[in-house]
Amino acid sequence: MPFSTSLARGVAPTAPGTLHARTVTGDLRIPPSPGRTVRFGRGERPDVDLEVGVDDLRVSRRHGELTFRQDRWWLRNTGRQLVRLPRGRWMHTTTEPVPLTTGYTPLFVKGSGYREHLVELYVADYDDQGPVSRRRADTLRPQTWALDDDERLLLVVLGQRYLLYEEDPRPLTYSMAARQLVHLHPDGNWNERRIEYRIEAVRRRLHGTGFKYALMHDRSEERPSDNSLLHNLLKGLVESTTLVPPDLVLLDDAPDGPDETPAGQP
Repeated sequence: MPFSTSLARGVAPTAPGTLHARTVTGDLRIPPSPGRTVRFGRGERPDVDLEVGVDDLRVSRRHGELTFRQDRWWLRNTGRQLVRLPRGRWMHTTTEPVPLTTGYTPLFVKGSGYREHLVELYVADYDDQGPVSRRRADTLRPQTWALDDDERLLLVVLGQRYLLYEEDPRPLTYSMAARQLVHLHPDGNWNERRIEYRIEAVRRRLHGTGFKYALMHDRSEERPSDNSLLHNLLKGLVESTTLVPPDLVLLDDAPDGPDETPAGQP
């Protein structure tokens, strides 16, 4: 396979458990063997097996390692800077080792400023058949969730900053949303209490349906907060394209954008 090809495209058939790893400066393939350890970082051989961030002094000479044990590859951060995994998970040197799943895993070594250095990992599985072209296959639709007209209007009002793809969006407060909804639908009987009731009903309905983020309280730990749950709801609906920017047309008759502080902000 050409070196320029990302491991995200798959790997050639190899023994199950084989670790494939790649950075912009090199790649390697390591068969599974109990106790085998692969090290990566800014250093050079024999200190590391895979170089990453070689021009960035914020990257440690030995920044991380992968060890095969209990029939799995385990990732550990050994560097001064954080390592970021998919789904926004961060690893510090004090973080317990994390087992890799089979298939593709990108990880990012935090460097200077906003720089992050990519380390691509791929653990071969029993059914890996190598890269397969799927150019002619039908595109899989994202999973979306059904909303009635009132729910869609309410969620677009609350989540308009998310639909504008702002960098750090937050929901509108219920009081501000109520004022906009009364302006849009004077006969809709919208108020803060009704908004709270409708949002909780949507959260309960979508909870347990495969929704990406938590929608209900974890009673054992008493978290997250209601505002965090609303943030999760809006974020998941926008990411899944259940809510899309054209939905903002529902606000065409609304007053000019609010100056009120978003919910949960001081």
